[in-house]
Amino acid sequence: MNVLLIGGGGREHALAWKIAQSSLLDELYVSPGNPGTVRHGRNVELDLKDQKALRRFLLEKRIRIVVVGPETPLVEGLHDRIAADPELAGHVTVIGPKQAGARLEGSKEFAKEFMFRHNIPTATFRAFGKDQLKEAIEHVERMAPPYVIKADGLAQGKGVVIAADQKEAVRTLKDMLGSGRFGAAGERVVIEQFLEGIELSAFLITDGEAFKMLPAAKDYKRIGDGDTGPNTGGMGAVSPVPFADKEFMQKVHDRVAAPTIRGLREEGIPYQGFLFMGLMNVNGEPYVIEYNVRLGDPETEAILPRLRSDLLDLFEGISSGTLSERHVDVDDRTCATVVLASEGYPGTYEKGRAILGLDQVREAHVFQAGTAEKGGALVTEGGRVLAVTAFGKDTEQAIMQVYRSVMLIDFEGKQYRSDIGHDLVRVPAVRPGAPQQA
Repeated sequence: MNVLLIGGGGREHALAWKIAQSSLLDELYVSPGNPGTVRHGRNVELDLKDQKALRRFLLEKRIRIVVVGPETPLVEGLHDRIAADPELAGHVTVIGPKQAGARLEGSKEFAKEFMFRHNIPTATFRAFGKDQLKEAIEHVERMAPPYVIKADGLAQGKGVVIAADQKEAVRTLKDMLGSGRFGAAGERVVIEQFLEGIELSAFLITDGEAFKMLPAAKDYKRIGDGDTGPNTGGMGAVSPVPFADKEFMQKVHDRVAAPTIRGLREEGIPYQGFLFMGLMNVNGEPYVIEYNVRLGDPETEAILPRLRSDLLDLFEGISSGTLSERHVDVDDRTCATVVLASEGYPGTYEKGRAILGLDQVREAHVFQAGTAEKGGALVTEGGRVLAVTAFGKDTEQAIMQVYRSVMLIDFEGKQYRSDIGHDLVRVPAVRPGAPQQA
């Protein structure tokens, strides 16, 4: 079958790498893709908002499956437009929900209300609009710190602030509701109860009726070692998660995953594709922090290498409504992923810096994210540049292996966290320094 993959980051490189392994695949197209995805398919430029051009491409290339990597096209209704097109309906399966289901990520207020309707464990909350700044401030004044404040809409994973004290909380509310820090995404905010625990990411794939759990991961959001500095899109991940044992994951299945899929079905919200459940483990009990309607990044780069099953076979199960008959087989080994970022990220950064040493990496996968080719050379193009992933028989070995590979890669201003996974095991820190050449 022919597949179109939407997106151009590290997540999409990992998806392209995994899809290309399938014996069911004929042709893979990636839009827009990156220099890494060309190894597994053909990069194409498509304007997703041009319905005629999109229709023409899907028909001419005989696309059977459209896999949507990022959330924005789903929130904007890409699936709905394909399903409503009489020339495409019934011929093209979209992996990713329609707009109604995408609201689980597109509106944190909607997601929280959904959780409460279906008795899914989550923190208490209140929502406020841009004309309710005074009421929002009064609300935090009645709460005990710390304060969790979230922009309601999409904010590229950076719309969450955990304010340590009331002064910071008030300043954050003024930034969001008063000054428009996050634009339309911050015109409403959600203020949540702070949950004390340890965070992890759980994933499932569903055809709207049945669902299959995928490997869980722990990701690391802040830029600096020891979880210091500003939030980023993610600086690393480890899978599996030592503190998410079989008993805990059964609770996730029974108390979060199953009621979520059941709730969507009961509310008449069609949903097919991936669902990301951001969780907090609070004394062994799972609480939902957020939903995302796609795979996470960089968690994808840590969980897909562990997935032994044919990903296209799972997509075919969604297309035919037979996902319940498919099997998910997972490698027991550990994967650790470390993101190499541009100097200055998550703030401003320079582009066009030559990337060296990739040909030296033998014992890890390197998924490209913010890269470009200029004059025949691979250069930096984005904030998060590369995601390096390595296997190990256990967490400690995976961590040591991934950092050995990280040291082989170099570009001017390279920055990365030296402590990914170190909270899970006792290993010596791997400090950034000059790359070691093999």
